[in-house]
Amino acid sequence: MEALLPLIMQLVGGGAGGGIVGKLAKGVSMGNMGNMISGAVGGLGGTAIAGMIPGLDSLIGKGAAMAGDATNAVGGLDIGALAGQGATGLVGGGLLTLVVGFVKNKFMS
Repeated sequence: MEALLPLIMQLVGGGAGGGIVGKLAKGVSMGNMGNMISGAVGGLGGTAIAGMIPGLDSLIGKGAAMAGDATNAVGGLDIGALAGQGATGLVGGGLLTLVVGFVKNKFMS
């Protein structure tokens, strides 16, 4: 379960980001399910990209895990890392939904 929880956080954060972007920017909306699916994919991708950027890697827990720092860990789970993964998932999901919705609505109409 501890291995799946970060992925769930990224998917949920990304889906929420996609839903929010779809509601705020009606011109790029692909419907509720389209927004949430593209957001969930963007949540996974956004967190993966954030892990490769120096400075953001510690936000999602990679820097602390490499250093062996377990000060924020509760029962093996790092609450700060889970929050960071949710936040990067939210941003990544929102950005991917914005781009995919723009391209879809611009070129498919």
